[in-house]
Amino acid sequence: MSTTNTSEVPVTGLSAAQVAERVSAGRTNEYRERTSRSAAQILRANVFTIFNAILGGALVLVLALGHWADALFGFVLLLNTATGTLAEIRAKRALDRLAVLESPRTVVLREGIETEVAVGEVVIDDVVRLSAGQQVPADGEVVTSDGLEIDESILTGESRPVRPDSGDQVMSGTTVTAGTGLFRTTAVGGDAYAHRLAREARRYSLVVSELQAGTNRVLHWISWVIVPVALVLVWSQLRLSGSIAEAWSSGAWRPAVVAGIAGVVSMVPQGLVLLTSVNFATASLALARRNVLVQELPAVEVLARVDTLCLDKTGTITTGRIRLGEVRGPDGAQAPPEVLSALALLSTVGETNATAEAIREGLGAQGLEETLAPAGVESVPFSSRRKWSAVRVDATTWVLGAPEIVLAGPGEDVLERARRIAAQGVRVVALARSHSPWTQIPGEDEPRLPGDLEAAGIVVLTEEIRPDAAETLAYFRQQGVDAKVISGDSPETVAAVARQAGVTAPDGGELVALDARTLPAGAGSGQETAVDLERLADAVEGASVLGRVTPEQKRALVRALKSRGHVVAMTGDGVNDALALKDADLGIAMGNGAPATKAVARLVLLKGEFSALPGVVAQGRRVMANTERIASLFLAKTIYASLIAVVVAATAVAYPFMPRQLTVVSSLTIGIPAFVLALAPSSQRYREGFLGRVLSLCVPAGIMAGTVTLATYLWLTLTHAPRAQVTTATTLVLITCGLWLLTLTARPLTSWRLGLVALMGAIAVLGVVAPPVRSFFLLAWPTPGVWWVIALMAGLAVGGIELVHLVRRRIVRGRG
Repeated sequence: MSTTNTSEVPVTGLSAAQVAERVSAGRTNEYRERTSRSAAQILRANVFTIFNAILGGALVLVLALGHWADALFGFVLLLNTATGTLAEIRAKRALDRLAVLESPRTVVLREGIETEVAVGEVVIDDVVRLSAGQQVPADGEVVTSDGLEIDESILTGESRPVRPDSGDQVMSGTTVTAGTGLFRTTAVGGDAYAHRLAREARRYSLVVSELQAGTNRVLHWISWVIVPVALVLVWSQLRLSGSIAEAWSSGAWRPAVVAGIAGVVSMVPQGLVLLTSVNFATASLALARRNVLVQELPAVEVLARVDTLCLDKTGTITTGRIRLGEVRGPDGAQAPPEVLSALALLSTVGETNATAEAIREGLGAQGLEETLAPAGVESVPFSSRRKWSAVRVDATTWVLGAPEIVLAGPGEDVLERARRIAAQGVRVVALARSHSPWTQIPGEDEPRLPGDLEAAGIVVLTEEIRPDAAETLAYFRQQGVDAKVISGDSPETVAAVARQAGVTAPDGGELVALDARTLPAGAGSGQETAVDLERLADAVEGASVLGRVTPEQKRALVRALKSRGHVVAMTGDGVNDALALKDADLGIAMGNGAPATKAVARLVLLKGEFSALPGVVAQGRRVMANTERIASLFLAKTIYASLIAVVVAATAVAYPFMPRQLTVVSSLTIGIPAFVLALAPSSQRYREGFLGRVLSLCVPAGIMAGTVTLATYLWLTLTHAPRAQVTTATTLVLITCGLWLLTLTARPLTSWRLGLVALMGAIAVLGVVAPPVRSFFLLAWPTPGVWWVIALMAGLAVGGIELVHLVRRRIVRGRG
């Protein structure tokens, strides 16, 4: 290496004492991104909720009053909380294990000795060795450079490498593609550019979950209703004894409070939030097994709602590598064998670079991999400064390099043909030969090309398309998702890659490629107005490919699409993608991407497998369909329980249930089935309007169930049936209502779903048949007359709930 060190830091690097001083000061390259909530945060989120507070208070009161048998809902509360917490913690551990990837290593120069250390052990002012294929571990200043080339596409989107000289800056996350060099670190760890950008992009950014937003809205309404209704209900039960004073003196206040607690317990949708968390956690665990890191649990829902998928070209559709496309002769025909042999020989000369590797692999597939340079053969390795390499064998000099260098002069017609090929979006290098050797002029560092070069061939190189790209894009096309490929490369290059990957126009016509430099002014300023976004959305509406896009324009493009009501997912691997990923509804990073990109993304495809995305969609669909089912069950219970409580409070009649009886109803018609349904497979496609569909079913169905239950209670009370008979009848009718609502939410009724409903019904009947169980739950074997009432009212409830379902389905179809 013959370069001059112009830095103040000596080439010997830091001393051991200087390294120790910087380590103790915390000025190292160690940096960890948050991948999920901590176990303590998960526990707090699952335990300290308003509904757990209400139920916890009710549990304390029941136990204090000595009604331990009516405290069964406490076990359900603990079980639900424990299940939700453990499921989410288990998912967190799996995700954390995926996040802690094998630590990369780098070479540092300390006390004149090169030492390999973990990237996290690099300190400020360290002198670090750079070599081909290595990722720059921190920000710094180049000390020495020997043909050093760095790919900054991860920052700029531009695929052509830069050639930094001594004193130039290099940024963390970029990749060395050729040459070697030393650089001194100027910013490490959290101060490095990639991590600073990640923190800025993460700020004030949360996944927008339709499921959570809709559920939280309903729970907010319920929380305002439960407490006043419960207080009125307790007051009405105290009135049954004449007055509060009489109830207190006679001890009647105890059963009055227990009755009020029964009303509270029945109104609280105690497992809805927890089972929603379990649903998300289970989906995240399933994706973790497929090497998909979910950084925020609700993200698994969002991809199922996406209608526009913005794809970064490099690293997403392509692997980032190039491959040999074809080799043509100077006349455009197939190249002769001697040209292929010369190329195979040239690809073995000097240090390996991306072009040589692509040629060697491509020719190897044609059986030319055994072409080796004879011992002592003269050669000139490739240099980015001169842009050519050469080898002389059998009195012939073969030169491979940039067409404008190698073909200048005698090959103008071939040069023009190379330019036309390059305009199609591919990379082109030229091969020339001469009978003269290259010349080395005294005093010059670089040799000169032979003067009598003649064109021998044109080598076409293409970007390597991910093998799973075409199939995955076809999947999204079938799902009605519009794909847009955006990149910092030229529109021609991006369009060529997009066509190879199977990207098509939304209308099936010609693929439209736009140059982002022609987009409306203001797009990418960071301060776009609504008018700017509207003009940008109009400009890109029919385009499937956009080239020369700046990082700021990527972000503006996402915002413009979202302003039109689109749900946008954005994939990428470079730092230049981070801001757009942050503003998208769902940011997806490739596993080999920049730290900043992975930090801001909601999903990270750890193995970089584009084909993992359909699996994410499937998990999102399962979460949405199953959460909608269980939400309908829980909220219908809240509706009918609230109706019963309000009517009982208004009429000042005895509350028809004890807490233990309502625990049975909730467990058999909601708790156990909801847990099973939450984890069941489902491929139902996303339909907008989750909250509207849930309310359109649970409100009328809940009112129907509450009305029939109250009618049963009123009928038997007016006919002076014993209290145990009344309670048994109303409990069985309410269970029937709940089970029939379960059949609606579980449809289509596959064999296992039908078996689930039948099992819950059989357990309910067993509770009446078995004397010990019947006695514990204060039930009685119904008399023949009561059986007729139960059958009639249960039939009326089934018919009413089914009618609600049919009317609702017709209304939904009519709107569609």
